[in-house]
Amino acid sequence: MIFEKIKELEEQISYLNKVDKDVISKAIKFSKNAHLNQIRHSGDPFVTHPIEVAKILTSIKLDASSIAAGLLHDTVEDTKITNSSIKDVFGNQISQLVQGLTKINKLSLKVNKLKLGENYRKLLLAATEDLRVILVKLADRLHNMRTIEFIKDHTKRLNTSMETLEVFSPLAQRLGMKEWQDELEDLAFKSINPDARNSIIDRLNYLKSKDENIIDEIRYELSNIFRSEDINCNIEGRIKTPYSIWNKIKKKNISFEQLSDIMAFRVITNSTRECYKCLGVIHRKYSYIQGRFKDFISAPKSNGYRAIHTSVMGPQNKKIEIQFRSNVMNQIADFGVAAHWKYKDPKKIKDKDTKEYKWMHELVDLMNASVNQDELIENSKINLFQDDIYVFTPKGDVIELPKKATPVDFAYSIHSQIGDKCVGAKVNGKLQPLKTILKNGDQIEIITSEESQPSPLWQRFAVTSKVKSQVRRFFRTKKKEEHIIFGKQILISFFKKENYELNNSTIDKIKKDFNFSEIEDLYELVGSGNMTALSVLKKIYPEFNYSPPKKFLNETEESIKLKGLTAGMTYHLSGCCSPIKGDTIVGIVTAGIGVAVHTVDCETLSSYSDNPERWLNISWENSESKNTFSNARLNVVLKNQPGSLGKVTTIIAKNNGNISNINFSIRKVDFYEIIIDIEVRDANHLKNILAALRLVSEVSSLERIKG
Repeated sequence: MIFEKIKELEEQISYLNKVDKDVISKAIKFSKNAHLNQIRHSGDPFVTHPIEVAKILTSIKLDASSIAAGLLHDTVEDTKITNSSIKDVFGNQISQLVQGLTKINKLSLKVNKLKLGENYRKLLLAATEDLRVILVKLADRLHNMRTIEFIKDHTKRLNTSMETLEVFSPLAQRLGMKEWQDELEDLAFKSINPDARNSIIDRLNYLKSKDENIIDEIRYELSNIFRSEDINCNIEGRIKTPYSIWNKIKKKNISFEQLSDIMAFRVITNSTRECYKCLGVIHRKYSYIQGRFKDFISAPKSNGYRAIHTSVMGPQNKKIEIQFRSNVMNQIADFGVAAHWKYKDPKKIKDKDTKEYKWMHELVDLMNASVNQDELIENSKINLFQDDIYVFTPKGDVIELPKKATPVDFAYSIHSQIGDKCVGAKVNGKLQPLKTILKNGDQIEIITSEESQPSPLWQRFAVTSKVKSQVRRFFRTKKKEEHIIFGKQILISFFKKENYELNNSTIDKIKKDFNFSEIEDLYELVGSGNMTALSVLKKIYPEFNYSPPKKFLNETEESIKLKGLTAGMTYHLSGCCSPIKGDTIVGIVTAGIGVAVHTVDCETLSSYSDNPERWLNISWENSESKNTFSNARLNVVLKNQPGSLGKVTTIIAKNNGNISNINFSIRKVDFYEIIIDIEVRDANHLKNILAALRLVSEVSSLERIKG
């Protein structure tokens, strides 16, 4: 058996020169002697494993050093061989590769919260030393998964398969190793959930028996279409893998019968131009399915993948997915980094060498900045496993960000100092709030100020770990004196607003009631946001009854009437969502209080989901009266230029809106943000005002605030 496997390996290294082949032969003999008398779970001689790993590496035409490392990767860990011996026999480069693999193999990569993050960081650190270490490790894992059924311990088999899905399959995906990724996922799926996998395979076999030649028939029809257009291309057809089908069933919460695109076809052309030409032919011939078009040629994935994806109602009225790739794109799609990585001494990945693997360095830097295991796991996973969007800098450079990223995420992706100092952003040339969700193709310019600093509010809407960890770090290290000064200002302002004096007598009472030796301790808590001024005032003056001004209803003789209420039942419009007449509403019954009226999209309603008996189906009662008004609150970002605020107030007045309050929340050199309370008759009245305001060129953004 060993002789046959060695012969197969020797045939597969025909692309190497004689010197390299001699290195491989020497490594085979060395590994064979080192693992003498060792047996695998399958009962085969242990040396068959490193030989199979080497054969996998030859399938992507890796260099001789990588293949030798694949043959030697278990010698230091599982035998008496030392790394010094490897270095003496094979030289520095191969010994470094083996050393990197030995470090990874020593890590107990268990899928649990406490260990995965730390060990995964070490694995990635090894990758930045030399990417080939990861490629050899992936080949090692691939062969171990091919023989996993020989492991008798069910728990060990399950943990290894889970680890494969958690770490190695996504890593193969990130490197663009599609074939390896698919096989790793399928083998892990087979081990973790064999019943589901067998069920899917049975369904696929059943479909195939019903329409045995469907793939070939569709390929034939597509070939005829392209031939009629004088386009030379190759067409490949396949049924999607059981694991990808399983993921779709879970993600979309649908049955197998509801899956519409289990068939996928690849059209492989000679050039990028022909990819777009073929796409045009298909879209002219067949109906395009909305929302299923992706152009990864103009915006490649971060792992280098380029192609055009579309789904159409194709031949024989079947929904099919079609991918258009050039020959080069197809090589990269299947073999990723291995298809185009050019090795050079000293064969290390440097920041300046390539942008393609910048994600590795960013990930390592981010994980190094983590202060605990939870942050470490969050930081490593969120960067590696999230879907991406592609946005542009003002100079046209492409920046990759996770979905739902904001200008704050963008700012920190450029540089931490830019993130720390950002005060605003222009999205496609227009000023937008920092919480704006970015979309593919947006061009972003960050506005900075030397006086600015990170805001704790950013953690609410930022999605990248870098922003969250940077904000947390900033406020962890913020000087105590700054909290004290800020907290003191807040307390003085609030006490004064409520007609109370914060004098020495009051301070002594606060210290006594809160058991503080120094009043600065309280200032720090208030300034850091851990205590509110309202809670302080209520503590020392229990008789104080805080009554915020009514924001949503005017004191008019005629109140707004609702349908669906029992006669005599009282109600109030909830402050959390500020419903106005015309909004779709629902009532929540509260004992002793009456009915709280919410808009149907109010987030508060989720807390009542387990109490359906408290929900009331209510609506606004039609009324011809124009004397009843509700308050609507608007957030407006204006360009800071003469007359801009005047234009806004004039537009509101012309549309019969009455401004009851204006508050400047942010004021900067280029723009300012204001909160405006407007009295309106109903939702339609408000819509008219909003539409008119959006026509004002000085208005950069405008939104209604609910609550």
